[in-house]
Amino acid sequence: MAFSTENPHDWSIRISVDELTGAIGDSVTVLPIVVAVTALTPLSLPRVLLGFALFQAVWGLHYRLPLSVEPMKALAALVIAGSLTVDELAAAGLLAGVALLVVGRTDGLARVQRFVSRPVVRGVQLAVALVLLRTAFDLSFGAPALAVAAVVVACATALVVSGNASTLVVLGLGVVLAFSRAGPTALSFAVPSLAPTLPPASALTGATADGVVGQLAMTVGNAAVATSLLLSEYFDAEVSPDDLATSMGVMNLVAVPLGALPMCHGSGGVAGKYAFGARTAGANLLLAAGYALVAVFAVGIFPSFPMAVLGVLLALVAVELGRSALRTERLWLTVAVGLCGLVTNVGVAFVAGAALSLFLRRLRPIDGVSVAGS
Repeated sequence: MAFSTENPHDWSIRISVDELTGAIGDSVTVLPIVVAVTALTPLSLPRVLLGFALFQAVWGLHYRLPLSVEPMKALAALVIAGSLTVDELAAAGLLAGVALLVVGRTDGLARVQRFVSRPVVRGVQLAVALVLLRTAFDLSFGAPALAVAAVVVACATALVVSGNASTLVVLGLGVVLAFSRAGPTALSFAVPSLAPTLPPASALTGATADGVVGQLAMTVGNAAVATSLLLSEYFDAEVSPDDLATSMGVMNLVAVPLGALPMCHGSGGVAGKYAFGARTAGANLLLAAGYALVAVFAVGIFPSFPMAVLGVLLALVAVELGRSALRTERLWLTVAVGLCGLVTNVGVAFVAGAALSLFLRRLRPIDGVSVAGS
């Protein structure tokens, strides 16, 4: 039995089993990266989770749709790999927030898209996947037997249930192992400080700029354009890419100073929610409640999370991201940008790929605009 509240546009918000399973489907795109970032950097897990909780609820209620709120994967991958410091991550999140807010408020997304071909953005996505995969191998080598066991669990779950379920099962395995190490005292009530802080001026580095460029290339495609298309296809909702860019800009300018990860919307999260049963913003409210409960009651478990299992989690995320990246109409260009991003950085790879793409477009147009992963 579901509880419903109707809004003025007659779009309902329901709390039901389907909305709960939809919320779990969205968490697949969030929790592995959140656990990795907070395990490998000084970022506060409670603050990060509360940031996701807040904006799952805010955008669910604002749009009255099961809209996703995900980490900005390019920036998250770089800080996980050690290519960005926490201060540089915060600075990059704020700069991306300003850029998205300006583009969204000026209806400028269509103009930006003209300079970003789909194979290039897929290449940036592939570079992020390769960076995550390299980090995953580094983490797994510390306890290879445990990593192999986690891979076996993931493969068995994928065969019996689904690939998305395998990520959740491996995450659950890691939580069980972490709890067995930490003990019951890891479960305790604590509300984190939310005093705002800004990154120092010294965080405005070349690495920060490269990260912003690479992230914005992905965000334009997946978090704005593709998400808008999915919302129209799944829910017959008219939410423009510029509206989504505006909400992402506001979200980062508010959340990053409070210690949250840079965040965005994303077609992967919307698709995950829909595939697992979500049809209303009730999924957002349930997921927000779940994140908030973990943030104040259970974060003591995660410092004991086994790094080898974390490596397998990152590998699963990387494989899914890479599979999506390879669905492109000019594979050689996508692979070239991806490899360039792996050996240099995603910003350089994007600029080089965009320049090459514009040159090739003068010779023969590339079909389509960017719709890559966020």
